[in-house]
Amino acid sequence: MEKQRIAILASGSGSNAEQIIRHFSGSDLAEVVWVGCNRPEPKAGVYARTRALGIETTSFNAQQLKGGSVLEMLSESNVDWVVLAGFLLKIPTEIVAHFQSRMTNIHPALLPDFGGKGMYGEHVHHAVKSAECLETGMTIHWVTPEYDKGSVIFQAACSIEQSDDVDDIAAKVTQLEHEYYARIIEALIDDASAQNSLTDG
Repeated sequence: MEKQRIAILASGSGSNAEQIIRHFSGSDLAEVVWVGCNRPEPKAGVYARTRALGIETTSFNAQQLKGGSVLEMLSESNVDWVVLAGFLLKIPTEIVAHFQSRMTNIHPALLPDFGGKGMYGEHVHHAVKSAECLETGMTIHWVTPEYDKGSVIFQAACSIEQSDDVDDIAAKVTQLEHEYYARIIEALIDDASAQNSLTDG
């Protein structure tokens, strides 16, 4: 099977995008070929992170996402898999359908808790802290047209100490994201490749 081509959609600092690009650098299984961001460069660190790794991040806006331009960009780049990494916009039905079972998202909490519209980044960690939870974590799930409603692929948890503030909680969750997201993506692609090989056989 040909090397799989990954696209990453990000909205912020791009730390997960960087981890994923580094993970697949030199891989025979897959490579990151396209990164897109819905915010301009001054408002998102992902541009600098990917540029340092030899990939220019493509800028687009919400209307281009809804109107089909982003799907055209992905198709022109022959993308096989789409990975959301801190991407804040809802994905249109057409893109979800095009990448059925090949589009993942990561959420900084243990879904179904603390998910849905407006629940991202520090908003999630503030809610977790306010609820006096004893643990939190991250969830990797399939993307659907609704926020955080896709089937769970993988979850990892961490404990919360009473003394932890929002930044402490965020740091613990980010560590889990960096530890697992790229590895889970690799496992999904590897599994899909194996299934395709069986089908082709």
